Amino acid sequence: MGNKIKILTKLHKSTSRNYSRRMSLDKPKAMTIAKKYNRSYWDGKRKYGYGGYKYINGYWKPVALKLIKKYKLTNSSKIIDIGCGKGYLLFELKKLLPKIKITGIDISSYAISNCPKEIRKHLLVLKAQNKYPFKNKYFDLAISLGCIHNLNLNELQNCIKEINRVSKKQYLMTESYRSNKELYNLQCWALTCNLFFSETDWKWIFSKLKFKGDYEFIYFE
Repeated sequence: MGNKIKILTKLHKSTSRNYSRRMSLDKPKAMTIAKKYNRSYWDGKRKYGYGGYKYINGYWKPVALKLIKKYKLTNSSKIIDIGCGKGYLLFELKKLLPKIKITGIDISSYAISNCPKEIRKHLLVLKAQNKYPFKNKYFDLAISLGCIHNLNLNELQNCIKEINRVSKKQYLMTESYRSNKELYNLQCWALTCNLFFSETDWKWIFSKLKFKGDYEFIYFE
């Protein structure tokens, strides 16, 4: 297992959230709708997900720059994003490194069909826990941001195995908690999360699944 790092934390903290209100908006129904990962989740009402997930020029640039610096990415690198959504981070990387080879996979056909047209051919509709159609160590870096906590444990095992297999270096970000308050906030806010684990539990799981890469936890403070 690699190191605990901070790539996305600052961006995560830039969004304000009303945790108690989320619980009052018929959350069980909202969870059912959100887990379909269709238009309602991405571009519907806020109670069902993002509330309109649009491309904002430069929004993902700080994250892209951190990845480039941390993992020494160049125009010759190959990167895959597991659970890429609409591919905005990959799009930002492509703008910074025009010749970098990008690949994204996501469960949502809606997200893939609504990605920036410049990268559409590089994105696939594929579940994170399925077999990836790539050779061993094909990618220099595999990333997954906010995806693995949506899986079941057996699916997580398959996902980690595939990430380890297809990449030389890895970086995962997942939701977690360090206190009862953060656990409560996470339970209030999360619509698609299946794995509510503490930081200690996540580290134990990563070790058991022989995850080789770096990791980051985001908290709902």
